[in-house]
Amino acid sequence: MLTAVAIAVAKRTTPYRHPAETLHEDDDCIRIAYEWLDAQTKTKAPVRKTRALKHLIEQWGARYVSQSDVEVAAHMHPDIVGSYPYYNLSALLVCPSLDRLKGISQANTQMSYRDTHLSELKHNYAAKE
Repeated sequence: MLTAVAIAVAKRTTPYRHPAETLHEDDDCIRIAYEWLDAQTKTKAPVRKTRALKHLIEQWGARYVSQSDVEVAAHMHPDIVGSYPYYNLSALLVCPSLDRLKGISQANTQMSYRDTHLSELKHNYAAKE
């Protein structure tokens, strides 16, 4: 689990795409994003295909997650390179196990994020973890 201290350091050192629009509601949003990113298959280099990563992460974690949260999570992950939304993630996305959300208190607290897009959720992933 990512510590509050490690997250605080990462917030200060992340090269945000839009620094003036940086938004963080809760450190758990970064933890949710980190777990989603961790489950993905990594490629050698960033891809140039754009995806609504934050929306996929919100749907999976059933919690609002800002672009800034995703940027911090990616910055903290040792295997992620690139900048939002162009990370070294395979086009064949993996739907992470919901077990990854255990211990993250803010996960599954805004179920409307998952319920609203449940049909879309199934179509965005090539595999399940």
